[in-house]
Amino acid sequence: KKADAAKAFPNAFGLTVRYAMKASPNKAILKIFKARGLNIDASSGYECERAMRAGFAAEDISLSSQELPTFFPDLVKQGVKVNACSLSQLERFGEVFPGGEVGVRFNPGLGSGGTGKTNVGGPSSSFGIWYESLPKVKEIVEKYKLKVVRIHTHIGSGSDPAVWQKVSGMSLDLCREFPGVTTLNLGGGYKVGRMSYEKSTDLQVVGVPVKEAFEAFAKDTGRQLKLEIEPGTFLLANSCAVVTSVQDKVVTGTSEGHTFLKLDMGMTEVLRPSLYGSQHPLVSVSAAGTLPTTTADYVVVGHCCESGDLLTPAPDEPETISERTMGEVNIGDLIVIEGSGAYCAGMSSKNYNSFPEAPEVMKLEDGSFALIRQKQTLDQILANECDIA
Repeated sequence: KKADAAKAFPNAFGLTVRYAMKASPNKAILKIFKARGLNIDASSGYECERAMRAGFAAEDISLSSQELPTFFPDLVKQGVKVNACSLSQLERFGEVFPGGEVGVRFNPGLGSGGTGKTNVGGPSSSFGIWYESLPKVKEIVEKYKLKVVRIHTHIGSGSDPAVWQKVSGMSLDLCREFPGVTTLNLGGGYKVGRMSYEKSTDLQVVGVPVKEAFEAFAKDTGRQLKLEIEPGTFLLANSCAVVTSVQDKVVTGTSEGHTFLKLDMGMTEVLRPSLYGSQHPLVSVSAAGTLPTTTADYVVVGHCCESGDLLTPAPDEPETISERTMGEVNIGDLIVIEGSGAYCAGMSSKNYNSFPEAPEVMKLEDGSFALIRQKQTLDQILANECDIA
């Protein structure tokens, strides 16, 4: 349903939806989105290879990376579409593929996001080529006789329609500078409310002014540009939960103390609260499978020997401890961490404290369950270590 909703994003002259596979790169998930007609947004050369192993054609993959891989020529020869995200990347591309077709990722000078860490546009972001470097971009393009066929911008994970409208206009202005551009990629996540009080982005609301901007651009220039979007969180955020148990309970007995629940998971599975101060619904379930009838205030922490392994930070403040009122539980009871479908399994601090990677289970359409990733073993953690002779 979410894939279909993304494919219904308002557009004037054609739309490509690229799954931002960094959100959760398991091949079972990739295959589902491939079957729904989505393409891939890759953030590393290794993600490109992973997507191809899952069945995606190289020409259906777009690479926009902070680190252009040394093997990018092989990817391009296979058909992967590269967006140069810095002047040096554009130079490297030109050196290997003079006269070739390339995309250019610009930082348009404006961004949006729930926190500074999720805003990837504007002067505090290293993502893309700063828009005022346009003359240098043209210089490199001319030097290597490159054909710029795509412009890519990425504003972050905000949901402000006014920001989307303004960034789309700024991005279209960049398209005017390159007459060979046929596609504008407006990368950016769409805010998804995980907590009951959080609002989610309405794609129809943010998409209408974008469609109108493309139509105005066509009327003014005679060029009908195709649109690309790159959802990740929108597709997956509320599709997954982590089921964990309370393995310990600690009380610090002062007026400033707390009751801490220690779980048998942590930043090794869900890093977002520690990194961003993100909020996830925490549902208490007794060991017998029933919901508690009483509540209590808890600080919920993970199993890592790390003070930052915190599941209940203050909103957008990862360093601030916050209590959460939730169903009363004891050691051996369960906690379900909802909203864990995006940027959790794919963005965990894997193997910290030598904890093995957790298994992943998918609920199928017929209600049955399938294991899509086995629990890691200690031998697998140690497999690449080498003895000193």
